[in-house]
Amino acid sequence: MQRRLLECVSALALATAFLVSAGCAQARPGRPLDVQAAASLPRSASSHVIVIVMENAEYSEVIGNSAAPYTNGLARRYGLATQSFAITHPSLPNYLALTSGATGGVSSDCTGCHVGATNIVDQLEAARVSWKAYLEGAPTTCFKGAGSGGYAKKHNPFIYYDDIAGSAGRCKKLVGFGQLSSDLRRGRLPTYAWITPNLCDDGHDCGVSGSERFLARTVPSLLRVLGPHGFLIVTWDEGSSNAECCGGVAQGGHVATIVAGPDVRRGGRDGQPVDHYGVLGTIEEALGLPPLAGAADARSGRLTALFAHAPHIR
Repeated sequence: MQRRLLECVSALALATAFLVSAGCAQARPGRPLDVQAAASLPRSASSHVIVIVMENAEYSEVIGNSAAPYTNGLARRYGLATQSFAITHPSLPNYLALTSGATGGVSSDCTGCHVGATNIVDQLEAARVSWKAYLEGAPTTCFKGAGSGGYAKKHNPFIYYDDIAGSAGRCKKLVGFGQLSSDLRRGRLPTYAWITPNLCDDGHDCGVSGSERFLARTVPSLLRVLGPHGFLIVTWDEGSSNAECCGGVAQGGHVATIVAGPDVRRGGRDGQPVDHYGVLGTIEEALGLPPLAGAADARSGRLTALFAHAPHIR
């Protein structure tokens, strides 16, 4: 009997380890960034674009939700795209869309697939613009595994691109949140910064309350360091519906997209349709880069109307 019990415990431990490694176990909130009060962070003389992608919520689940007072306050204070849409389902193709203007033929959350497409990192490096991706829970720089604790590969688009994963110089810029804390404290944030929270903090496992907690404790520090013309984009990868826009290009649900920064119109609202390709195009144009693939399609829209003047940070 005792031997049978030990066998069952061992099997349960193996199953739990598998679920954790696959990113399927319930994630927990990450630690707050290791920085002092936002007001004590050094202000930046240069401008930055910061992108945060949250998970799996329809617009109506976020905007107007009393469980997300900070998120809604951010939207009221700055700019909100009221007709913003994801490209498709599930998560990964949307992350690729936000970084390359295409889904790369990916239609699942595959962890063994890879993409050879031109991406925003190619553009940034060609233009000598600094960049870094901060990935909460990633156990090491350039981690290529499917998951670890609250980190999930499917929410890190950069590791899927052949010319990033296969380049030691580029791959070392895929870092954890310890580096984000350090870069904020030292005033060393790159011009383009991508932030992927863990599976709880992005709302995937912990719902809107999880994403609310993360944004409330993280965004104030980011706003402090945006610089004179920088901006922060907070968007959701996909909604819970198949709501579409932009000539049917986007069919991944109606999502919230919030834009914040010194040049954003206070209380601005834009009701023109925009999808993830249009979000990428807005970033590229602000950085003086040509739009990639779907970002060049006029139907995908832009976030420009949320700014007092067209964003330009270079």
